[in-house]
Amino acid sequence: MSAAASNVASTGAAALPLGPLTDYLRAQGLLGDAAPQLSVLAGGQSNPTFRIDAGPSRQYVLRKKPAGTLVASAHAIDREFRVMQALQGSGVPVPRMLAYCEDGSLIGTPFYVMEFLQGRVFMDQGLPGMAPAERLAIYREMNRVIAALHAVDYHAVGLGDYGKEGHYVGRQIARWTRQCRESPLPVNAAMQRLMDWLPAHLPPGDETTLVHGDYRLDNLIFHPTEPRVIGVLDWELSTLGHPLADLAYQCMGWRIPHDLWRGIGGLDLTSLGIPSEAEYVRWYGEATGRDAAGHWDYYIAYNLFRMAAILHGIAQRAQDGNAASADAVQTGAKAGPLAELGWQAAQRYQATRG
Repeated sequence: MSAAASNVASTGAAALPLGPLTDYLRAQGLLGDAAPQLSVLAGGQSNPTFRIDAGPSRQYVLRKKPAGTLVASAHAIDREFRVMQALQGSGVPVPRMLAYCEDGSLIGTPFYVMEFLQGRVFMDQGLPGMAPAERLAIYREMNRVIAALHAVDYHAVGLGDYGKEGHYVGRQIARWTRQCRESPLPVNAAMQRLMDWLPAHLPPGDETTLVHGDYRLDNLIFHPTEPRVIGVLDWELSTLGHPLADLAYQCMGWRIPHDLWRGIGGLDLTSLGIPSEAEYVRWYGEATGRDAAGHWDYYIAYNLFRMAAILHGIAQRAQDGNAASADAVQTGAKAGPLAELGWQAAQRYQATRG
């Protein structure tokens, strides 16, 4: 989902009760005389997202929990609001947070309102239509921003209690394993193997930073003309965690085939001007002083497992009828292939460790 996506659906906004919402926005000082116009922002599998137009200088984004029975701790829009509010003025660009409403009776579920950022959102990591130098600059900027995120003093910005410190990867494995095993939908053999293998091979050493949890190209808004991030979005999975695990989440893209889902695997990266996975990781190491090489395939395997578990949850919501996106069934079906890639990374890691 994106606060700057230009692809706007023409249906769905009518499901929101416009009268109560208008009264609320006016009470928050966000409306003038013009009546707000709502449209659905395309994209997103989790929390329904809407654009609000109420005049040239009054354009907002509303993000709410979906209706229906939800998995405990999922759809944490209150945490999204809190972390973006805490990061205002930091080295991590985020939209301004304008209002949070926990009263679910107003429009059906809790929601928040933030500023609308006019910019570019790139859905394809191959960046079609760009010159090689432009692609390189985009990847450099993505790397710079994630390094800046992991440099944030989370205590200083009021997020010292935003998550548990330490043992992040192990706790995440346990969480997503439990969620998969509690789901009525079966998981494939590779997923079963990862659920057993990952907790038995946790790398030594630990570190805690603020992590995004879903840091990838299409969750970034770039300046309309410059290769500069003006907003990082979709903080639902953010917490305190291991920075290398957070980086490896984005780097899954190098392992996922381009024709499977959001990946750049198999593309001619050199001719495109896109850095190799190793080069991208090296940039991050130069900016932060961290060295991921020793256990990199483990973190990749973990993230492919985690992503497969998330997609498995989307498939479950699609079956239950409360997925936010129309393509939830197709998206959820990718859980199995991602788990297979994760198991391949696990086997590579095990082979290098003897």
